[in-house]
Amino acid sequence: MSVDEGLSAWVREALEPLGTVTMRKMMGGAILYLDGIVFALLDDDALWFKADPETDALWDAEGCERFSMAFKDGRIGVMNYRRAPPDVYDDPDALQHWARLAAEAGARTTATRKPRKRKRSAADPQ
Repeated sequence: MSVDEGLSAWVREALEPLGTVTMRKMMGGAILYLDGIVFALLDDDALWFKADPETDALWDAEGCERFSMAFKDGRIGVMNYRRAPPDVYDDPDALQHWARLAAEAGARTTATRKPRKRKRSAADPQ
């Protein structure tokens, strides 16, 4: 994966009315956050929006495929992200619509996630 910096800039600019978009590069691509909530991935020149069971039917109706990747051992991994509809690349209103849905899915995912157990250190009180 790699990041298209022009696409990243477009997303930041077009979503400014919704909030602040930040990016964290990882595994050759990038995770995008809208006001701290994961809502998308950038992979090469493609934008992939966060999805969940509540929004899957909407993505399916648009024909938006699921994000998948091949591992070295031949397995295929699928993640809860959907390829952005073609109009988001040149229509800020479309980008905002789909980003809103993705951010809502990201917020629901965060709300249902169990807190991580923190490792205790020697300095922690018993």
